[in-house]
Amino acid sequence: MKNHLTNQQVYDVLVVGCGVAGMYGALQFDENTSVLMLAKYEKNVSNSNLAQGGVAAVLDLEDDSYELHINDTMIAGGQANDIEAVDTLVREGPGDVLNVMNNMGVEFDRKEDGTLDKTLEGGHSRRRIMHYKDSTGAELVRKLLAETQRHPNIEVSDQTALYSLSRVKSGFRADIIKDGKPGSIFCSYCILCTGGIGRIYKYTTNPKTATGDGIRIAYELGAKIKNLSYIQFHPTAFNSEDGEQFLISESVRGEGAVLKNCNKERFMQRYDERLELAPRDVVSRSIILESRRTGSNNFYLDITHEDPDFVKWRFPGIYEGCMKYGVDMTKDLIPIFPCQHYLMGGIETDLDAKTTVPRLYAAGECANTGVHGKNRLASNSLLEALVFSRRAAQDIKRCMAAGFPGVQEYPSPMEHIEGGAPVPKGIKTEIRSIMQRSYFVLPDPGAIRSGKDQIDNILKRLKGGSFAITTDFCEALSMATAAHIILNEVDDR
Repeated sequence: MKNHLTNQQVYDVLVVGCGVAGMYGALQFDENTSVLMLAKYEKNVSNSNLAQGGVAAVLDLEDDSYELHINDTMIAGGQANDIEAVDTLVREGPGDVLNVMNNMGVEFDRKEDGTLDKTLEGGHSRRRIMHYKDSTGAELVRKLLAETQRHPNIEVSDQTALYSLSRVKSGFRADIIKDGKPGSIFCSYCILCTGGIGRIYKYTTNPKTATGDGIRIAYELGAKIKNLSYIQFHPTAFNSEDGEQFLISESVRGEGAVLKNCNKERFMQRYDERLELAPRDVVSRSIILESRRTGSNNFYLDITHEDPDFVKWRFPGIYEGCMKYGVDMTKDLIPIFPCQHYLMGGIETDLDAKTTVPRLYAAGECANTGVHGKNRLASNSLLEALVFSRRAAQDIKRCMAAGFPGVQEYPSPMEHIEGGAPVPKGIKTEIRSIMQRSYFVLPDPGAIRSGKDQIDNILKRLKGGSFAITTDFCEALSMATAAHIILNEVDDR
């Protein structure tokens, strides 16, 4: 597999991001279409790779239905979803799940009789979540990455950050930083699949890639950003002092785990009749309200009443992760607390993943398709990544077949700025502290107003200084831009 930029600096399609959306989108193109995929760090570092629960899809129309999945998605999203996008997701998603299973080698757990072992998660009315133990995303990433190696038209460049996009005749100039060195490439079409914004928070389940780069780049290019303040806080992250929190999947509750407060008592009955299987935003808010009632942030997830052998088999990654902290989930209560997990808003797109900028597409977590509304239903994210990255590729192929010309203008590439200063130390930490204080589960209006001023000062400092164009600078600028948009959205409500 190609893993570095060659002398070919012009591509038909640039895909930014190496998660499920990026790879599945790239794999839709035939050998006559040149595709460059950028991974900011290692190829397998993405939000997709950390996805535990599974992929929600209706594959059994006897016990389940598209209407039920649509209704569950709408309820979880507070009825703020785009119904046409939800319908597209639910009806087309099963075909993409079958495609990765049958044609790309993706495996899901099966029962002894060979049928799929589907699980239940919060907000779902049926068992419709296909999973590979508790590391479904890693399985998808592993198999899709292997599939890209068999396609000579796809080049993958790791340790490569996108700094900016600028429009040129029939395409884009993409300014990149490859192994610390700036340069430029050209493309006729671009699909942004850069993930979320979790790293603007002090505590998040997201990896180091999730700094909102694609959202900033699209915003600077003039694309419409929609509902960036629709942020999901997962109720059950392992409660530790680590910045990147270890997620305890929704499916643990789906298999019978219950939530307990500081007194080791169940409490969800005080807040919602669906108990532990209420949607994520409901459970997170309930934990915060219960913490105020009890005066304690100590909460636990209890699955000790289930068969230990089943728990170890079903959740090997979570079991091992808990053991690293000295917690045996078959015997001990798991300490948990909400943390930032997912972004429902992002770059506004239509049903073909097109943004408001010609030839620019977005798919996966950085996009706002309208599917999730105000809160994502568990295990709809990987499904969304598959469906809308495929639709992006299909639309690009239609444009190519219609004879739309490829990129025709090649201005001078970006050059290194000699003597540029490094990003001021602590600026990312400051952004995270501001967001954690201002907008975590239940917004703090006073902290939001003061936070806006602080973030605006950071942005002015970053844009006004002569900083070296590095990945670190890109991330700081992206984080500050995302924080600026989010706090202004919340304050304007």
